[in-house]
Amino acid sequence: MAKFNPDFWEVTIASESWQRFSEADRLWYEHPEDLADRHDRLGRARALWPKVEQLVRQVLTDKQREVVLLYFFEELNQRQIAQRLGISQQSVSEHLYGKMRNGHAVGGALRKLRKACADHGVRID
Repeated sequence: MAKFNPDFWEVTIASESWQRFSEADRLWYEHPEDLADRHDRLGRARALWPKVEQLVRQVLTDKQREVVLLYFFEELNQRQIAQRLGISQQSVSEHLYGKMRNGHAVGGALRKLRKACADHGVRID
């Protein structure tokens, strides 16, 4: 039985019902300042991408690289990646985030990338 998760509610509303909401009350409304911030972050991300892409090629294994690209750039979820690659969802998670060993997190593409970025002076925050 599926577990209830209020973060993933879907509600269908007729288009004429949407007209009763003000623009600011609509789900997709974005305040102009937030929009400007988002565009600024996107610009910084585009400027960083060539450096990060180089590090992705240098520090990740082939499988980690493939999982990272599918997850972040093709926007597939872990289950979809597992199906595409013929591996378990747990393996996908471990490729991305590593696993716990003796109480410590080890491995994982994101951990490797954060360290490589820090070592090469690439600020990703």
